[in-house]
Amino acid sequence: MKNKLVLLVALVGLLMGCKQSTEKLESPDGSIQVMISNKDGLNKMAVTVEGDTVIASSLLGLKVNDNDFTVDVAVEKVSQSGFDERWETVNGKYPVIRNHYNEYRLTVSNIEVSNTFYEIVFRLYNDGFAYRYLLPEELAKKGVKIDELTSLNFKDDFTYWAYNGEHHNVGPIKRSQEAVEEVRIPIVIETESKRYMAIHEAEILEFGPFSIDASGENGSLRFNIDYSERNTAFQTSWRAFMIGEKIGDLVESNLLVNLNKPCKIEDTSWIKPGKSLWDWRVWGYKTEDGYEYGLNTDSHKRFIDFASENNIQYLLIDADWYGAEFSQDSDPTSSREGIDIEECLRYADSKNVGVILYLNDVGAKKFGLERVLKQFSDWGAKGVKYGFMKGTDEEKVAQTRKVVELCAKYKLMVNFHDNPIPPSGDRRTWPNLVVKEYCHAQADGHRSYFPETAVNMPLINMIAGPLDVTNGWFDLNSAHSRERVFEEIPGTVAAEVAKQITIYTGWMVLPDAPEEYLKKDDLFDCIRKMPPQFDDFKVLDAQLDEFVSIVRKAGDDWFVGSLTTRDAREITIDFSFLPEGIQFHATLYEDTPATHFLENKEAYQVRDEKVDSNSKLKIRMAPGGGHAIYLTPIE
Repeated sequence: MKNKLVLLVALVGLLMGCKQSTEKLESPDGSIQVMISNKDGLNKMAVTVEGDTVIASSLLGLKVNDNDFTVDVAVEKVSQSGFDERWETVNGKYPVIRNHYNEYRLTVSNIEVSNTFYEIVFRLYNDGFAYRYLLPEELAKKGVKIDELTSLNFKDDFTYWAYNGEHHNVGPIKRSQEAVEEVRIPIVIETESKRYMAIHEAEILEFGPFSIDASGENGSLRFNIDYSERNTAFQTSWRAFMIGEKIGDLVESNLLVNLNKPCKIEDTSWIKPGKSLWDWRVWGYKTEDGYEYGLNTDSHKRFIDFASENNIQYLLIDADWYGAEFSQDSDPTSSREGIDIEECLRYADSKNVGVILYLNDVGAKKFGLERVLKQFSDWGAKGVKYGFMKGTDEEKVAQTRKVVELCAKYKLMVNFHDNPIPPSGDRRTWPNLVVKEYCHAQADGHRSYFPETAVNMPLINMIAGPLDVTNGWFDLNSAHSRERVFEEIPGTVAAEVAKQITIYTGWMVLPDAPEEYLKKDDLFDCIRKMPPQFDDFKVLDAQLDEFVSIVRKAGDDWFVGSLTTRDAREITIDFSFLPEGIQFHATLYEDTPATHFLENKEAYQVRDEKVDSNSKLKIRMAPGGGHAIYLTPIE
C-alpha cells in the first residue's frame, strides 16, 4: 500500500511538472488558424488553412544571449483584440485598403531563469499572418544578442521560387532535391496540394533583413538573421506569410502595407506618381534630322517638350549630371559643364513637367545629405533617384530611413536603385518612397533580361512592392548601339507596352528616345492614354514560368496586359471584371503571326473589338511576346 502511495505521488508530481497549453489563433473569417502549443517546456507552432495543415508542428522562439527560448519555456499570458479599418493610399495598387485582423500577444517566459521573458505578437488576416518579437528593457538592459531558432516544418514537400537581385529569379526548386543555405526574400512556395505561400518581411526599420535557410533536415525552413547587440527595449520586423489559392492572390495581398504604421506625412498632396522619360539610355541616339542626344540641357529640354505633349509627368536626369558618378569631387549641389540644371528645372516647370535628379551615395555622404536634398528642393526638383548605397545591411536600413525622412521634409519623392533594402510595405508610412529597383531592371546593368524574367517578376518580386523596371523599349533592333545600352534587348514591342500594365510601379520610367515612340505612334498611344496612377489591380490569370495576365483600372477605362515566356501562347481573356450592362470599345495591341522576341521584335498590329462583361476573347502572343488592351466605355 505504501509503495502504491509513493508511486501515485510521483505520478501526480510528474503530471504537474509536464504543464501543457494550447492556444488557437484565428483569422477574422476563421480560414487560417495558428496553433501555439506548449508541452514539456517546448513552444511549437502549426498552421492550417481551411482545415488543411500547411506548416506542421514547428519549434518557435528566439535565443537571447545564452537563453534558448524554444526549450524550458512557458506561455504565461495571452491577450486578444480585433481591428478593422479602411485607409486611403497615396501611391498604392488600390485607392482604399481594408486592414482587418485579429491580434494575439503572447508572453513567453524562461522557466529556469526568473524574470526572463519576451512577447510574441501575432496578427492573423484572411489572406495570411505575421508575427514579431518584442524584447523588454528588463531582458535587454545588459545587452542582448538574439538569434531566431524557429524552424518551419512543412507538412509535405514543396517547390519554391525566390528573389535573386539583379538577375533572373531563383527556381523552380524542389525542396527535397536541393539544399540552399541562403534564399533571398520574397520566397514563393507552391505546396503539393497546389496552395501558394509567400514569406517576406514587413516594417524593416532597424535590423538588416533576413534571408531563408532551405538547407535543414526534413524539408524545414529557418531564418538567417544577423542581429547586432541592443541594450534597450526593441522589436523585430514582422515575419510575414501571405497565403492564397492562386499565385495571383499573393501579388494582390495588402498584408505588407497593413503591417506598417499609418502615414507620417501630414500633407501628401505633393506626392504624385506618374510616367517619366529617362535621359540615361538615350545618349548617342541620332534622329532622322541629324540631332544627337547627349548629357546637356538642350537634350533635356527636348525630352521635356515631348513629355509635356504626351501625358508624361516627369523627366529623370540620371548619373553624371553633376560630375563623374563615383568621383569624390562630384558635387551634387552644382551641375557639370554643358548642363544648366536651374534653367532646366525652370523650363520643366513652365511646361508642367517635374524633374527627378539622380544622387549617388558618394556625393550624398561627402557633401551632406540634407544640404544636397535641400538644394534639390530649392531648385524645384520633384524627386530623387538614389543609387549605390554602401554599408552593411543594417547600415543601409538606417541610411534608407534617413534618406526617406529627409526627402519628406523637403517634399521630394524617392526611388532606390542598385540592390536596395527590400520593400517591406514602408510606403504606407512614408508614401514619398514611391519605388525601388528590387528586380532585374531591363538593360539597367551589363545584361538584358529575357521573357521568362518578365513573366515571373510580377509574380515574385512585386509581392514585395512597386518595382522600377524601366520597360518600354520601342527601338529593339538597334538600341544596343547606344553608349549606355550594353546588350541587345530581347522582346517584342507589344510586350513592352504590356509590361507597363503588368508591373505596378510608382514611376513608370520609359527608357527610349521620343522619336522612337513617335515612329510607332499608334502603339505608343496605349502608353499615352495610361494615367499617372491606376485605380485598381487584379491578376486575371497566371502560371509561374508560363504567362501572366493583369488588369488595371483608370477612371472608367481599363487596361489589360499579358506576357508569355519564350513559348508562343494563346490564352482567353474573360471580361467579367467589367461593369454589367455597358459595352466597351477595345483597342488591341498585338504581336503579329511573324513576331519573335529575337528575330522579328518590332512587328505588331493594332485592331479594334467591342466587348462587355459577358465577353471572352482569345488572344495570341508570339514567342517572348505580349498583348495589351485598352478599354473605354461606349457612350
